[in-house]
Amino acid sequence: MDLQLTGKVAVITAASKGLGKAVALELSKEGAVCYICSRDSNILQKAADEIMSVTGNTVIALPCDVTNPDDITKCKDAIVKDYKTVDILFTNAGGPPAGFISDFSSEDYIRAIELNLISAINLIYAFLPVMQKNQYGRIIASTSITVKQPLDNLVLSNVSRVGVVAFIKSIANQYGKYNITANAVAPGYILTDRLKSLIELKAQQDNITYEKALASFASEIPLQRIGTPQEFAALVAFLASPKSGYINGQTILIDGGMYKGLF
Repeated sequence: MDLQLTGKVAVITAASKGLGKAVALELSKEGAVCYICSRDSNILQKAADEIMSVTGNTVIALPCDVTNPDDITKCKDAIVKDYKTVDILFTNAGGPPAGFISDFSSEDYIRAIELNLISAINLIYAFLPVMQKNQYGRIIASTSITVKQPLDNLVLSNVSRVGVVAFIKSIANQYGKYNITANAVAPGYILTDRLKSLIELKAQQDNITYEKALASFASEIPLQRIGTPQEFAALVAFLASPKSGYINGQTILIDGGMYKGLF
């Protein structure tokens, strides 16, 4: 399927590795001009070079701390100066530490909210006027299955990501008339470095091998396997395309059926 992304300008945050990097690779394969952002400039440039070596398309590394509003503004200004448009925005940030309610203080929740919610709000505020002016935009926010089904050992994620869904729904309601769609993607277990660390933690806590801990995670999923970053990226690429133009204001799970609810 041709997703009609050739020449579209995309901004992908937390893209030096993991889900962000997978999304950047997929969008670049589809012909988009990709600006990738992350705090570590060295790792980020390596990611850009790697993606360009695979796709042959333009990938520009822009170091940016998404918790710093000034960094976000500088990135936006640089992109608009170069291309005068931003067609696609994928908001993404690292997950907060794993743990239970008794493990954290109120300050931990504040940091998690700044990382996951406030960063998404600031990114969208930065690029929304450009999309509104051009009467086109695709906003996709990365959240988590925890927005639908809280997980006991991810209490900070449970709290900090729900607001992203509410904000995305508000954007969808108010800016759809400008041909701007806003959706959230909510991954379950996807085999990233973050999930690997959670698997290793479970292995240590239960005194079992990594392989047995991995199998335990997979057993919670009807498909009996962990998802791949490439599968996640394929969903995001579709939502970033003109072909998804009538999908707006949705939170789309990609979890192999792990979520047990109906709505």
